[in-house]
Amino acid sequence: MHEFRRAAWLSTCVLMMLMSGCAKQSGGAAEMVSVAAETPQADAASAEDAAAAGTPVDASTQMASGAMAQDAPGRRFVRTADVRFSVDDVYRSVLAIEDLAAGQGGFVVSNRIRSDTQNVRRHNIGDGQLLELTEYTTQGELIVRVPSDRAQAFLRELAQQMTFLDSRDFEARDVQFDLLRQQLADARSEELQQSLAQAVRDEDRLDRKGEAFAARAQALAARDDARVAQREVEDRIAFATLSLSLYQPAQVRRSERADPDAAFAQHRPGFFARIGQALRGGWQGVLDLTVALVAIWPLWVFVIAAVLSARAWMHLRTRKQG
Repeated sequence: MHEFRRAAWLSTCVLMMLMSGCAKQSGGAAEMVSVAAETPQADAASAEDAAAAGTPVDASTQMASGAMAQDAPGRRFVRTADVRFSVDDVYRSVLAIEDLAAGQGGFVVSNRIRSDTQNVRRHNIGDGQLLELTEYTTQGELIVRVPSDRAQAFLRELAQQMTFLDSRDFEARDVQFDLLRQQLADARSEELQQSLAQAVRDEDRLDRKGEAFAARAQALAARDDARVAQREVEDRIAFATLSLSLYQPAQVRRSERADPDAAFAQHRPGFFARIGQALRGGWQGVLDLTVALVAIWPLWVFVIAAVLSARAWMHLRTRKQG
């Protein structure tokens, strides 16, 4: 009996020790879960704080996109981009972009730069000179093609030229079915022209042979068009097309030029010469008026006849009344 009580007491002690250990482990696990739960909340809070602080996003991050880098098995992507941004100097940036494209194994399709005048002001500075201030803006338009697998790297390096990004549009269009249609069209054209070639060899009549020749020529042209279209699609897949529009802040050009009004005032005739010109001009006007009056002599004849008729009628009426 004594041994049974002793064994029961030992069993109770062991059970209490096990329960105590499980409670500690549960407390530690709960503490670990609590810490793990607090970690993402802290990260989210720090991200919200950064957003609230208005920290600007890095330009290279702005130019990143999965559309320029994704590569799904079985998909064939035609990548295009349309980017508008401001730079410090358009001409320097254009040259840098051309070098960047060449460094990535690409090339420049078009390069257009123009300057647009916004406002012009002129001020008289004396001595027959004008100060001309011209406000203008310079803009550039480039179309660049780079290997599709290097398009993302090119755009990230392009961000170094930017002072402000206005907009960017990226697109990755899957053209696997377009390419398949071109391949099937090429295969159909190839089979058709082979059949027509056999028909030309087997045909004896000249008229039918001429028709077969014409049909084969059309089939060959269709085959060539299909192959060219297929190559065009493959070229757009291999090289991404990037349209870049860049501009710089408005600038002011200062220049001096002659004042036309001052030059005219300085070189116009003197007072007496102008009086002489006025007298000659007046006499010439009188002569011109005389010629004009003579030219309308029928009107004067009509007026004189009307006046004489009126006077005769008045005189006759007066006599009748007397």
